[in-house]
Amino acid sequence: MSAPLPSDRSTSGTAVDWSAGPVTRSGRPYPAAGAGAGPPTGPPTGPGAGGSGPPPTDPRRGGRDGVRLWWFGGAAAVVLAGGLVAVLALVLSGNPDPFGSPDPPPDVRPPLAQLCPGPSAGPGGQPSPADPTPAPALPEPSGPRTVDPDAGISYTEYGEPWRPWSTVWNAGALQVPYKVGQHFVTEADYNGFSDYHASILSAAVPAADNDALSLDLECVGRQVAADVRAEYYPQPNRMDLIRDERTPIGGRPAWLTVFRLHFTQPGLQATDELVAVACIDVGRPTAAVLFVSIPGTHRQLDWVVDDLYASVRVE
Repeated sequence: MSAPLPSDRSTSGTAVDWSAGPVTRSGRPYPAAGAGAGPPTGPPTGPGAGGSGPPPTDPRRGGRDGVRLWWFGGAAAVVLAGGLVAVLALVLSGNPDPFGSPDPPPDVRPPLAQLCPGPSAGPGGQPSPADPTPAPALPEPSGPRTVDPDAGISYTEYGEPWRPWSTVWNAGALQVPYKVGQHFVTEADYNGFSDYHASILSAAVPAADNDALSLDLECVGRQVAADVRAEYYPQPNRMDLIRDERTPIGGRPAWLTVFRLHFTQPGLQATDELVAVACIDVGRPTAAVLFVSIPGTHRQLDWVVDDLYASVRVE
């Protein structure tokens, strides 16, 4: 219900001028004089009440805004404190890079360059020479020759039963690409679908970083020989090591490994094989690899190993 309007005059006879405009806000009207409360001490301040002051403040709204600010401020403080605690924990744990770093780029160097970094630099920042002793002059070879331009070497070409190698064999974990050489079949279709061979094969294998010309010959030679034993032959096998040393081949520094492997393979008559692997520094980022295999069924050809390496020349 609405409150009654006051009379034109108060009971004390004092004239009170009440505006006749519409009431635009709810609430009780000012009480008449003498009704237990004094007259208002200031003009009304509500909209439409004739006053020009600011609107009244709702104490409830002010309270909610304050609570919200407290909540936001508290949440921000908690997040900041958590971040500081995490950073301190990482720093105190000894992590030199607490904020992480991007992954390093992949190593795209050839496998041998990764396994066998080049020799360390000598005085003046130049690579240490692989062998300061000058190579002796070699006689000019005679007779038919097998030339491998990729490897940068040539060597004796043998007659029957040897035949030219006419395919590419990417062998082992190092994927040495044998393209040039000779071979012959010692056991045909020994397992129902494969032939067994005696072989003389050469290849160029990347063995240095970028365009570097210095090779760690010992590391390269032993890595290639280990790959031959692990990837070219039946497993398990037993090795009798004959030579594993640095030696000049064709007037160039080289690492030569010679060994006899013992193994068994179903359907295969050969139970052993004479194997020789030479890695030759030919002054390129690639090393020349010369691989020889003589199955035990053809031991009468074991002499080929020494004769072949003595015939090598660097092209």
